[in-house]
Amino acid sequence: MIKIPQRLLGEALLFSAREHPSKTAIIIKTKEYSYSCLKECSEKLAGHLVLAGIKKGDRVAVYMNNSWQSIVSIYGITLSGAAFLVINPQTKADKLQYILNDSGAKILISEGILSNELSQALGGSTDIQEVIIIGDIRRLTRLPSIKLEDFENLVSDTNPAIVLPKIIPNDLAALIYTSGSTGFPKGVMMTHQSMVFTSWSLIEYLRLSEEDRIILLLPLAFDYGLYQLLMAITIGGSLIVEQSITFQASVYKQIEIFKPTVFPGVPTIYAMMIAANKNSGLSFNCIKKVTNTAAALPAEFIPDLKKIFPEALIFKMYGLTECKRVCYLEPELIDFKTDSVGKAIPGTEVFLLSLEGNPVQPGERGILHIRGPHVMLGYWHKEELSRQMLKQGNLPGERILCSNDWFKMDEEGFLYFLGRTDDIIKTRGEKVSPAEIENTIYKIEGIKEVAVIGIPDEILGESIIAYVTTHGHLQIGEKDIQKECMSSLELFMVPQHIIFLDEMPKSSNSKIDKKELRKMYLKNE
Repeated sequence: MIKIPQRLLGEALLFSAREHPSKTAIIIKTKEYSYSCLKECSEKLAGHLVLAGIKKGDRVAVYMNNSWQSIVSIYGITLSGAAFLVINPQTKADKLQYILNDSGAKILISEGILSNELSQALGGSTDIQEVIIIGDIRRLTRLPSIKLEDFENLVSDTNPAIVLPKIIPNDLAALIYTSGSTGFPKGVMMTHQSMVFTSWSLIEYLRLSEEDRIILLLPLAFDYGLYQLLMAITIGGSLIVEQSITFQASVYKQIEIFKPTVFPGVPTIYAMMIAANKNSGLSFNCIKKVTNTAAALPAEFIPDLKKIFPEALIFKMYGLTECKRVCYLEPELIDFKTDSVGKAIPGTEVFLLSLEGNPVQPGERGILHIRGPHVMLGYWHKEELSRQMLKQGNLPGERILCSNDWFKMDEEGFLYFLGRTDDIIKTRGEKVSPAEIENTIYKIEGIKEVAVIGIPDEILGESIIAYVTTHGHLQIGEKDIQKECMSSLELFMVPQHIIFLDEMPKSSNSKIDKKELRKMYLKNE
């Protein structure tokens, strides 16, 4: 029997369900779901979407916490021929509304527990025709122009056989929203071809197999979290789903019970675990592979991680949403190339160019450029921003990705991250726009000027610092501003410190001089 190669994202589920119908695909808390169950529920949802009028290339949004239903939604949307976008459940109403309108999503799948933000966002949405709700549908404010459906009814009903649209690898598979320098998120366009290629490249260098069980602690809206799901289904493995590591004891208990073999994390997670190890000797022999991205993994963490995961290979990695992953360091080299993030992932190429576009010599600073099938199609409806990131390649018509990050490369071709050229702050594995935080603080009465910067932080990647000036003798403190930010922004966007100044340093063209603010902060540390 000839084995058909995977060309489309949803085919991984169909292939794995055929090979392992009764095998556990998803574990959530104490409940296990088989591949056949995931396939059946996803196909029923796909059938409903088609009956509801969804056509190939339409966008369907998922706004919920990590759950069985969110996973069914992702694969149901994929099988229907639509493109999915997963929105972080921490997203507030204003940004949620912007993403829905920007994407032109026709259907939204969400949960009753998020009805407050959801109701506010839908009041100003322009394209949503139907909302599918998990849980209490009565919590959502009804709008006459939007149809409401119950998720559980849709995946339990016996629908007539539906002819799903024909999809090809060049079709849009997903929009992955990432923060922009204007304060508004950008939708990274990923095709089936790019996401299938990326999944297999990651699987190859991480040495994954159907025996692996991956634990998910990261939101599916974060591409690092999303690809844990895609890889698990592609290899026919199992995914153990958690919403976060907030409740550490619960997560550690799940590890003891279900014995995952792969642990993806970010430095903030590892810092918490290292503290637990020092207090109680926390250790997990079942973990065979540990991965890190989003922020650089401090070299000082490595000895402690080896105590927590004594049987594990430790993979350091670097990537950006616009191509998912750029490079990785072979775990056998982690003690020899401690500060490096390795070489290009399989099937791709990287090189460094000066600001003028010329190749740089080994050891010299250069801006990282990426070439390969994993590079995004562009930003959704943002052609100018796309041109800024996608540059002309050596081949006619080819486009390569400019990371806007400074690196150096040694004589052996290993990459070392030096810093960012743009204003985006990367903290806790998330890209954060300073403009979005500044706009929130400006809403506070009496605020004169605001400047938000990122400062390198071993654990967070970058910590967020907000400099503020006020009108007159305004009685407002650091905690007041942080509280206001918490009410309007996701938690990872709340500044760690608020610093009050009499006057902001200015450049010659009267703009706030953020370089000078960084110098001031580092000098006073």
